[in-house]
Amino acid sequence: MRVMLTIAYDGTDYVGWQIQHNGLSVQQVLDDALSEFFKQPIHCQGASRTDAGVHSLGNVAAFDVDTRMPAEKIAFGINQSLPRDIVVVDSRQVPEDFHPRYGAREKTYVYRIQNSDFPDPTRRLYTYHYRHHLDEERMKRAAGYLIGEHDFTSFSSIHAQTKTFVRTIYELSVERVADEIQIEITGDGFLYNMVRIIAGTLIQIGSGLMEVEDMHRILNARDRGEAGPTAPPQGLTLVQIVYN
Repeated sequence: MRVMLTIAYDGTDYVGWQIQHNGLSVQQVLDDALSEFFKQPIHCQGASRTDAGVHSLGNVAAFDVDTRMPAEKIAFGINQSLPRDIVVVDSRQVPEDFHPRYGAREKTYVYRIQNSDFPDPTRRLYTYHYRHHLDEERMKRAAGYLIGEHDFTSFSSIHAQTKTFVRTIYELSVERVADEIQIEITGDGFLYNMVRIIAGTLIQIGSGLMEVEDMHRILNARDRGEAGPTAPPQGLTLVQIVYN
């Protein structure tokens, strides 16, 4: 049967989701644990290839397995074999043609910025500390230019490999909670580094280094060099993936 897992993890100590030669990945840990648990080779297909240091509350993976164990019980069993920074929060049987990456209807990410004079050491792994004051109202206005279907070439890494740079952003909010600014973005899919580049550009606008109207110019330029820097990975969390 084919099983879908929803996985939460702290990405601090991993090279990202995808198996790589330069370090330990979340996918590798999960594959090894599942293979040992079921006593057969297991290879998970993931929905989102989060980068090194990026976190997840709801990444999705799927794998095929020959077992009589009910799919909904697998989460309870496999969590006993996983490290504390990776937790399977849901497991269920899905149709044989289900693919976690290509079946997704929308994804939601949150980027968190601690905007204060001094960093909070208890949040250092989950927020990006930015000392200079950020004007969240400017950031909100700039974010409005990105909602809808656009060519997001300006907000994609030059290393992205894709057939099209067109994506649709359904919602993009900027809210301040005490000293923390939260950028929440929901779309039909995202290019490589897209959310972190959008966050980096909004930070530039919020700090006054760019104007609000620059966001429209950057979007239309379709040139990565026009956008702001790629924000650091630790502020980013994949929150949810929704399927049809």
